[in-house]
Amino acid sequence: MTFSETSIPGAFVIGLEERRDDRGFFARAWCANEFEAHGLNPRLVQVNLSFNEQPGTLRGMHLQRAPHEEAKCVRCTRGAIYDVVLDLRPDSKTYKRWEAVELSADNRRMLYVPEGCAHGYQTLAGDTETLYQVSEFYAPDSEDGVRWDDPAFAIEWPDTPNRVLSPKDAAWPDFHHAA
Repeated sequence: MTFSETSIPGAFVIGLEERRDDRGFFARAWCANEFEAHGLNPRLVQVNLSFNEQPGTLRGMHLQRAPHEEAKCVRCTRGAIYDVVLDLRPDSKTYKRWEAVELSADNRRMLYVPEGCAHGYQTLAGDTETLYQVSEFYAPDSEDGVRWDDPAFAIEWPDTPNRVLSPKDAAWPDFHHAA
């Protein structure tokens, strides 16, 4: 596996090291030892799958607060997504900054989202499927989020003629945490 840290400390784009032959390729897609060697949380307790019929579907920005903070590994297994990590750790030098990467079934990359960061994505194709590996069980009392278009973050989303958004994601309040 390859690990490339983003501009957000602790957030990594993880790629496969393909071992190719005339049958195709073989690659390791998860290794707790390699995660630990890069200082990442290797705990895996739950795997979630989302399916999105329409291009322009936006999910986010989501996180779980203490005491159930979670790290996420996100991979697009069908279609393509514009995937965003947003640093909401008040003591971080990149607090309130974001970075986006394209994940697709073709590039087979994964985004590691550390604890304390929000995550969201917009589908770039119809019939897109996304797999999340998470370090903590879902805890409704710790669920939190920020609005995808909150001016406090100025996330630059791809233009789309038909954005599909849940009422819950559209209703997150303005962010007012002191920097």
